[in-house]
Amino acid sequence: MIDIPPTFILQSPNTPFPDVSLALDEPNGLIAIGGDLSPERLIRAYQQGIFPWYSENDPVLWYSPNPRMVITPDKLHISKSLAKTLKSKQFKVKIDTHFDSVIHHCRSVVRKAQNSTWIDENMVRAYTQLHKQGVVKSVEVYQNSELVGGLYGVSMGKVFFGESMFSLVSNASKIAFVHLVQKLGYELIDCQVESTHLKSLGAFNIKRDVFIQQLQQLLLK
Repeated sequence: MIDIPPTFILQSPNTPFPDVSLALDEPNGLIAIGGDLSPERLIRAYQQGIFPWYSENDPVLWYSPNPRMVITPDKLHISKSLAKTLKSKQFKVKIDTHFDSVIHHCRSVVRKAQNSTWIDENMVRAYTQLHKQGVVKSVEVYQNSELVGGLYGVSMGKVFFGESMFSLVSNASKIAFVHLVQKLGYELIDCQVESTHLKSLGAFNIKRDVFIQQLQQLLLK
């Protein structure tokens, strides 16, 4: 049984998030429960290093895990096989041309060890609204004019908060990720929690307080 502090319950749209230093160790980074996915709430969350992550039909859960997985352009690792694919020019990358398709593919793609998705209809509506406001961006990968991979996330200052990615063909999401890291001018890409896939591309863990410090500096750029 998890003991949830009363201050973690977001009673109203104006209820502030607790300080992230108070986040639980188990589950790692849980900092708040409830509230809504309004643009104002989401923007405040990301500015504080917090993101929503919950299962469909559950209340909204907000996290700021420790450690935090991130990547910087200088740490990007491109394998020989991926470099060969990049040089082949069989893929074309575009930005913000078919966001709706990207988020729906991210929602529906089958992932190993996952029976359900955390991208419910409320999240689709919320991030689509933020996309229309220019806060959420998509990176799309095309092969023979067909969308075969991509990713989306929140863009603030020199920070990109990655939310989800998908591949319909081998390496497509990696192509999108490399383009994001190399070409779009971000100094820090937030990968949220550790994954073997992103670690193979050069992502690494940092302490939460270091992440928050870097975040506050880069939001102003």
